[in-house]
Amino acid sequence: MPIEKQYDRTEVLEKATLAFWTHGYEATSINDLVEQTGLNRGSLYTAFDGKRGLFVACLTHYDRRHRFEFLTEVSRGLEPRDAILAVFKAAARSGCETGQPPGCLLVNSALEVSPHDMEVREIVNKSLAQVEAFFSEKIDAAQANGSILQVVDARSTAKVLLGLFLGLRVLVRSELDDTAVSAVINQARELLT
Repeated sequence: MPIEKQYDRTEVLEKATLAFWTHGYEATSINDLVEQTGLNRGSLYTAFDGKRGLFVACLTHYDRRHRFEFLTEVSRGLEPRDAILAVFKAAARSGCETGQPPGCLLVNSALEVSPHDMEVREIVNKSLAQVEAFFSEKIDAAQANGSILQVVDARSTAKVLLGLFLGLRVLVRSELDDTAVSAVINQARELLT
């Protein structure tokens, strides 16, 4: 009877996520994943049903760590309006500053994989809807405490903020100059009057 190899699933997902985030789905080969994770091909196929299964697991893992935990951590202890702006400022930091690849794996996946893969599209759409809901909830709370005017429509403004946020993530991935990034953050600030 063969001995089952033991591995830390979270560590494997972290390493594979980094590979997909850095290179994209198509450009990341099984050989890259074997090298990055330290698992052999057989173990990757057994544990994740291959590259696509590993990618879906990584995307779900990324959503929890880099969307849910990110929004929670960045906004902790801040007034609602300030929390929204803090999310934009944190997202604007380059990969050099964060030690992570630039941009966002969810946004990258929305562009590269979602048009061709319904399961990935559902993961991405659910995550982006939750970012929009975060913005909407914070606007409602800020209106309740008087830091955002009541005339601001929370739902439509949250949709616009999501669009700005996605654009910001693409700009950071493209490593454009800081003036474009600053303009996006200033526009978000203007919406929250």
